[in-house]
Amino acid sequence: MNITIVTVGKLKEKYLKMGIEEYVKRLGAYAKMEQVEVADEKAPENLSDADMEIVKRKEGERILAKIHPDAHVIALAINGKTRSSEEMAAHLNSLMTYGTSKIVFVIGGSLGLHDEVLKRANEQLSFGKMTLPHQLMKLVLVEQIYRSFRIIKGEPYHK
Repeated sequence: MNITIVTVGKLKEKYLKMGIEEYVKRLGAYAKMEQVEVADEKAPENLSDADMEIVKRKEGERILAKIHPDAHVIALAINGKTRSSEEMAAHLNSLMTYGTSKIVFVIGGSLGLHDEVLKRANEQLSFGKMTLPHQLMKLVLVEQIYRSFRIIKGEPYHK
């Protein structure tokens, strides 16, 4: 299984990097993990709706350029489907069982994902209605992927 996480923006916070690195290391026993960061589009605080659309489009183009045509794409989106850890594990297991070897998770920038990225996605996943910084979301996602593999393998994990 090849898992890629595509994120907008460079991760700067050391404590988040350390947490992500730890889970990526642990995941090495189960899957190949690749992390891809695309540049975020610089924009002032007060953007018009048209300017927000331009920023999301430019970031979306960068994201789409990093997605392999054969990949099963899961976009993180606040309006996506919510799953428990056990449901996520079962879903990943199902994807692997039926021949999906490339899964790409996409985390957008501070304005979210452009519609073209959402259209390319095979599905949308939500971790709830709360807004989280996209850098923190990456740590949460990597932990949940790791937890999913522990569940799939019947290994203990914290409930």
